[in-house]
Amino acid sequence: MKVLINGHPYELAADARLPDALAAIEAKPPFAVALNREFVPRSDYAARTLKANDQIEVIRPVTGG
Repeated sequence: MKVLINGHPYELAADARLPDALAAIEAKPPFAVALNREFVPRSDYAARTLKANDQIEVIRPVTGG
């Protein structure tokens, strides 16, 4: 199935969960995740099944002044 991760299309298995999407982009902590514009707590990642056309945003913290 196709999903968008940070605006880019990715093809994932039909039974993919959020950790599969994170693995597809080789995400390294720290980061926060939104699925279809809804924040997902880290404790819920494994339980979140994905559907075709889901939009996933992986947001990394920015430091500086």
